[in-house]
Amino acid sequence: MKRIFLIALVSYYLVCPMSSLASEQWSAQQANNWYQKQGWLVGSNYNPASAINQLEMWQAETFDAPEIEKELGWAEAIGMNTMRVFLHDLLWKQDAEGCKKRINEFLSIAARHKIHPLFVLFDSCWDPHPQLGPQHPPVPGVHNSGWVQSPGAQALHNPNEYPRLKEYVTGVVGTFAKDDRILGWDVWNEPNNRNDSSYGKLEPENKEKLVATLLPQVFAWARSANPTQPLTSGVWDGEWSSPEKLTAIQRVQLEDSDIISFHNYGWPEDFEQRVTWLERYKRPIICTEYMARGVGSTFDTVLPIGKQRNVGMFNWGFVVGKTQTNLPWDSWQRPYVLQAPPVWFHEVFYADGKPYRQREVQLIRQLTNK
Repeated sequence: MKRIFLIALVSYYLVCPMSSLASEQWSAQQANNWYQKQGWLVGSNYNPASAINQLEMWQAETFDAPEIEKELGWAEAIGMNTMRVFLHDLLWKQDAEGCKKRINEFLSIAARHKIHPLFVLFDSCWDPHPQLGPQHPPVPGVHNSGWVQSPGAQALHNPNEYPRLKEYVTGVVGTFAKDDRILGWDVWNEPNNRNDSSYGKLEPENKEKLVATLLPQVFAWARSANPTQPLTSGVWDGEWSSPEKLTAIQRVQLEDSDIISFHNYGWPEDFEQRVTWLERYKRPIICTEYMARGVGSTFDTVLPIGKQRNVGMFNWGFVVGKTQTNLPWDSWQRPYVLQAPPVWFHEVFYADGKPYRQREVQLIRQLTNK
């Protein structure tokens, strides 16, 4: 009888698809227990100054370990303990083994500086037509002129590409599923963003429908790798005050995430209102994007609220460089080529390590007890 049971059990594991064996969403208690062990999370959305986008950051020819080492040293010095870092599906398609090697090297650098990154798997923002190889130079005076989506529009629109996307997700998460150097996995950044002020005319007309179908699968693919780190995807637009006001994509983001994340570039009172809305999920809350000085979201006004409400905080941008995100969003309509904007939009440091504003760095150190 025991032999029959063992044979049946082995057969089940051989033929059963991985997704059916996947771990389940963390319970709220499990998520909160994990969060209590992390300490207050403070960091930036990180791309080295030498890279215009995710592809230039990670491709073998342009992976800049010395620059990363230097910049993460600055982060450690002001009390940051995490960074949100974007990956890309084409990197895995191009060279999966090399991709794993460079991620591991990045993690070793980050660990030396006591930084645990939150990796982003997919991203719906900016150029919907990514290309491997050398990336074009920055467009003068334009914010984030070279950032690319993952998956690109062609892959998103073609279900025949989905097995490749699944292989990327399960491959990268599976490789590092038990790696305690990693904070977590942000499965899709702003999944329903249509980029109306930049690349809107190049987007698939049914992008939101395509994403709504694919996003739950991406959560399932990542979860099938049984990671010891939490999964999330941050809500960023609309109103989240009640379940009835959520879109289909927002419901997936909030109901499938182990920890709740969101973006907010508004005034401090708007930030605090959104935290209150999200507290009903009884899970840890992390703001994975904030800080746009020109529209009212600043370190001075928002970061102390995050500390008070125990919300993890990732500002956008760390060192000014090829992404040019110190320039405002409206640079897509009127590039800042003749004069600089009156105030930097994002970023913390100049390329030489000098703080853009010393008071901000002092505040980060003060709130992180550095």
